[in-house]
Parts: sequence; C-alpha cells; structure tokens
Amino acid sequence: MVEYPGTQWKDYELIDSGKGEKLERFGRFCLARPEPKALWDKTMSEPDWNRMAHTRFKPGAGFGKAGKEDSGTWTMLKPMDDQWYIRYPGVADGLRLDLRLGLTSFKHVGVFPEQAPNWEFIFGQVSRLKAAGKEKPRVLNLFAYTGAASLAAKAAGADVTHLDSVRQVVTWARGNMESSGMDGIRWVVEDAMKFARRELKRGNLYDGIILDPPAYGHGPDGEKWKLDECLFDMMKTVASILAPKDSFLVLNLYSNGYSALLGETVVRQAFGLAPSQQGITSGELSLCDRFGKALPLSIYVRLVR
Repeated sequence: MVEYPGTQWKDYELIDSGKGEKLERFGRFCLARPEPKALWDKTMSEPDWNRMAHTRFKPGAGFGKAGKEDSGTWTMLKPMDDQWYIRYPGVADGLRLDLRLGLTSFKHVGVFPEQAPNWEFIFGQVSRLKAAGKEKPRVLNLFAYTGAASLAAKAAGADVTHLDSVRQVVTWARGNMESSGMDGIRWVVEDAMKFARRELKRGNLYDGIILDPPAYGHGPDGEKWKLDECLFDMMKTVASILAPKDSFLVLNLYSNGYSALLGETVVRQAFGLAPSQQGITSGELSLCDRFGKALPLSIYVRLVR
C-alpha cells in the first residue's frame, strides 16, 4: 500500500520533482533540495524553479556516496527567515502540531512531510488503547529526531519517552512540544540499542514503540550504528519490550535498498509471527507533486495487537 499526506495540510506542498531534486513549499517559503530518488525529468523549467525557490541546497563533494550525506550549503535566492513555523492540522480531531523549521547543513529542515500518515496512525492507536481502558499508554519513540511522532502520541494522551542520540535535535523537539501547547514528554539523549537493552533488563514494557533508524549514525558516546548490521538485533530487543497484547509498533526505513516486504519479514521474524498471522501491514510513504509524479521516500511496517 502507498500512503500520502492528506490534502488538509495547507502548509506543505511538493511542487515539482526530477533530475535528482525536489521543489517544496513549507509555509511561506519554497526550497529546492537534492532528492536521489527523483530519477525523472522536471516538469517545470529551471528558470521557473529559480523564480519560485527562496533557497537551493548545494551538496558537498561525495554527497550520497557510500550511504553518507556530506554537509553542504544553502544558496539564498530570495529573502527568507532562518527559522519559521508550519502547522500540521491533522485528519484526526485533536491532532495539531506546530513545528519549527530551519535550514541545516545536511539539507534537512526539521520535518519529513511524508511521515504524516504515520502520525495519524500513531494518534489513532493511542486513542484505541485509551478506549480499551489504558489510561496513559506508554509509548517509546527511538531515533525520534525533532519529535512529530512523539507529539502525535502525546496529543492522543500517551505517556511518551522520546529518545535521540543528538542533544540538539532533542532540544529542537522540546521546542516543538512547547509550540504545540503540550508538556510532559520524557527526553532521553542516548544510544537507542543501549537504552532498549537496559529497558529489557529492567523489565519495562511499552504499549507502543516507534522506530525510524538511519542507515548509519553514531550514539552520544561514539557508538556506531549501521542499519544492515543492527536492525534485526534491535527489532528482537524491541519485541521483548513491547507489551504482548493491546500494543502497536511503527517501523520506518529510509534505506534505498530496503523494500516493504523486507521490512515486514524482519518484523515477523523478530516477533516470531507466522507468515499468515494478521495484524501486520507494510507499504510505502510517498509524496505527489503538482504534476502527478509520485515520489516514494520510505517504507513502513506497522504491527497492531
């Protein structure tokens, strides 16, 4: 299944894509950024892109090689703010996120718009657990970045633990919580694998677990993370700290070599689920530009029990 953000989100639009780039509007500002998956031609002309864009990202040498993103620079074409806010209004009643954006040296801006369907799913699952009698479902968000998924869980009434190995993005996430009118999220700056293993030793269980691991990375103490080497072990640990019933899992993967079927098989094997067992779904998260070109950006696996 392929899922897209809902049409109610007026603060975001993928305008055009092609030739290894995407042109997006975030609120008042338009940004042109590299996108290796945009293998087709652009529909709009290059002068039109330059006319619309407030800024373009120029990658450093070796960008995208060997699974690594080198830092680059933004070329300003029109005046714009260094930081600004957009609102995600949500399809579900009660889901409203105010997210701060900013230009980083790695082309990211603080939000991955294609993740909106996952935010809706998380909000719905927490709401389901509350309706089933869990007053404050415990949700753990690993590799949590600037926290939109954490906020979706919190907005539905979860007791949320937000973990990332980079202190600056945890601070960014805290600001997003405050701008969205929420409080009470637990913030953890830690290596995800170490934290999950400690929770297993402590006997702690969660009603929902969200993972969005990078292809590679480092923990706060220099711990190395390489997705191919660590993913299955991580999922086996996660399987041991997810409540055996009335719970949910969201796994998101960006690695170019991974398919939805591969992700689903990893989860099934880690959780000991038979191929015919129900409650698990997988698919792609995608954006669609003004001209109908679909840009698939990540795969998801969701488990409900």
